[in-house]
Amino acid sequence: MASQMSILYRTRSLLTKPNFTIKSISTFPYLNQEPELVDPTPPPPTESSLPPNPASGSPLYNENWRNPVPKTSSLTQFGHFTRASVSETYDSNALLNVFGDWVASQRWGDVKEMFEGWVRSLDKNGKPNKPDVNLFNHYIRANLMIGASAADLLDLLAQMEQFDILPNTASFNLVLKAMHQARETLAAEKLLERMLQSGNEAFPDDESFDLVIGMLFATDQIDTAFKYIDSTLKHGNKLSMDLFMKCVRSCVKQGRLDTLVAIIEKCRATDQNKALCPSWKLCIFIAEVAIRADNSKLAYYGLEFMARWIVKGERARPPVLLSVDEGLAVSALMTAGRTYNSELLGAAWAVLDRSLRKKKLPNPESYLAKIYALASLGNLQKAFGTLHDYESAYGNSDQEADDLFCPFTSLHPLSVACSKKGFETLDTVYFQLENLSHAERPYKSVAALNCVIVGSANIWDLDRAYQTFESIASTFGLTHNIHSYNGLMYAFGKVNKADEVSKVFGYIVNSGLKPNAKSYCLLIDAHLINRDVKSAMGVLDDMIAAGFEPMKGTLKKIRRRCIREFDTESDERLESLALSYNYRMGSEGRRNMLFNLNYSTEMA
Repeated sequence: MASQMSILYRTRSLLTKPNFTIKSISTFPYLNQEPELVDPTPPPPTESSLPPNPASGSPLYNENWRNPVPKTSSLTQFGHFTRASVSETYDSNALLNVFGDWVASQRWGDVKEMFEGWVRSLDKNGKPNKPDVNLFNHYIRANLMIGASAADLLDLLAQMEQFDILPNTASFNLVLKAMHQARETLAAEKLLERMLQSGNEAFPDDESFDLVIGMLFATDQIDTAFKYIDSTLKHGNKLSMDLFMKCVRSCVKQGRLDTLVAIIEKCRATDQNKALCPSWKLCIFIAEVAIRADNSKLAYYGLEFMARWIVKGERARPPVLLSVDEGLAVSALMTAGRTYNSELLGAAWAVLDRSLRKKKLPNPESYLAKIYALASLGNLQKAFGTLHDYESAYGNSDQEADDLFCPFTSLHPLSVACSKKGFETLDTVYFQLENLSHAERPYKSVAALNCVIVGSANIWDLDRAYQTFESIASTFGLTHNIHSYNGLMYAFGKVNKADEVSKVFGYIVNSGLKPNAKSYCLLIDAHLINRDVKSAMGVLDDMIAAGFEPMKGTLKKIRRRCIREFDTESDERLESLALSYNYRMGSEGRRNMLFNLNYSTEMA
């Protein structure tokens, strides 16, 4: 037999390879004894099959083995993958890698089907496959992406106990995402509380708090959201920028600006969140809302966030030069003056100065707003220092005589601050100005002395007002301007000395100075105090002839005196004059009721 085999082999080796295939016919019976493949599909189990071995660790051991697994179970029989192919090809690590690839390509249905078949198959040792928590999380995520509800995912979490697996933080976060999509706020709160009471493996992280707090802000439950923000900050978590923006919008929508301030302060107190800085547009939005509401703390934080952006842009390569609108800075300065907040004052001026970058001087409104804020805070030394800078920048302006340095309008807050504590403040300011005039770099200012004159008139101190007026030329060597004479007229008018007011006005005209609208108004007020309607009407005619338009308040003062003095002729002239300027004078009924009250004690 061996010789026959060798001859046959040699014969075949000598044959050349033809273009067609030569099929040899074997005559040896043992060549056909090849093993047959086993049918890959296992036979259906019979009712008399034995129960699973308890030592195998199968999750079906606790079930009734005589009854089949119900079809409603979420872990159903795997589809087109066979038990043999799954069990022989993949272990837990290999399956985790496969899931990673499928998740990247979003093959969620394949992940779900593969997992359900894998847990029903046996491993190489004949024991049921047992997933770990990471594999199970992939399965939960696949169900979430397919569209499973939060209740279905909670059932899957309960089934993890059958495999002796404890859900971790990622497992609960997947359920929270489903609740976030369905806006199940109450259920999310209960689940978060369960996570807080669990161990370290399932303790909530940044994402857990973000999902729940985001739902609470979306449903305007700010108090509950603030409670969980406080909790997440205490546990050292970091707030996301998206959550912070939701927090800002919700607090602004509900008018809870103080709550927003408290959240920002708590974030600044933690190392993880002290560098939190919203977007540039959101910073501007925060500052504008805070300024409208006169919330100085929130306005300060908004400006501080903007200052960070400005510094960050300047350090970038190439630099990104960001600038704050000067109108916003002026509004912040005014808010600082109204709320007496020195921090907001410093932040607003620093942001404005950084935005201008020494290439442009601040507008007069910016200087005046800073003077107003400093005067409100009682810091007169810095207020007059700002006035010095203001004069250095705009001292030669053509508007000086009318608007920029008038103690009755633009510098009125400084005039009021000079008389806040009576003569004590006035003397302090005057002696400081006198000392500055003799310094190495002397500072002499008519505008500052005019504020002292008006401040003296505010407390009816005619002597100090007159002495300050005289010291402008004698002590400081300066020249009086129209505001100096107006301040003196105002001081005489406060003590009902109309003749002296007229003399000062005549001196203004004779000295070559041109009276302004305030000069005429002060003279009209002096005549009205003396109940001299005719003289007041004469000054009004001179004022109109000089090219000044009388204000509505001045006309109402004259009309009120005409009514009380029963001067019908002057009243009619005044009505026609008001119509020519399109003024609606209105009725004096309510004022007349107060004027005609009987203050006797007969009805007491």
